[in-house]
Amino acid sequence: MDYKDIIVKIRRIIRSINIESKKTQKDYGVSIPQILCLECLKNSPNYQATQKSIRDQLNLNSSTITGIIGRLEKKGMLARLPKIGDRRTTLIALTSLGDNLLQATPDLLQQRLALKLKKISDEELEVIGKSLDILVTMLEIEDLEASPLLMSEDDIQEEIKSDDSEKLI
Repeated sequence: MDYKDIIVKIRRIIRSINIESKKTQKDYGVSIPQILCLECLKNSPNYQATQKSIRDQLNLNSSTITGIIGRLEKKGMLARLPKIGDRRTTLIALTSLGDNLLQATPDLLQQRLALKLKKISDEELEVIGKSLDILVTMLEIEDLEASPLLMSEDDIQEEIKSDDSEKLI
């Protein structure tokens, strides 16, 4: 295998993430991180969670989560509720509109990948992991914070803007 073949395969993966992101935005009017936020709420007790809990599960910074929640709230897909007995805490709750959207959207690329990775042998997982470790080292990106999300270029730009605005504060 030629080194160019490896680069083409990496580009193909990146392109598939971008295509999925744009298609999801076009077809459903939400981004992949927004869908993952809604899924986080769907899997939470009583379909509610704190903003910190969502942030920790999605491994995104506070300003990015605030933006995601704000946009979903404007679309009526989630609601902010005061926590009974503690006015300092606000719970984020999934609405029926948000739940309906989740039922309408197909499984995301990373969900399909996770299911397939669970089915392969430990030896194959080890080979894939070691190969990816080599690529990470060659690209000198060991210190780059990894989000649990496969993010598109647009989502990454949004995160960069959020990080920049946090630095100004």
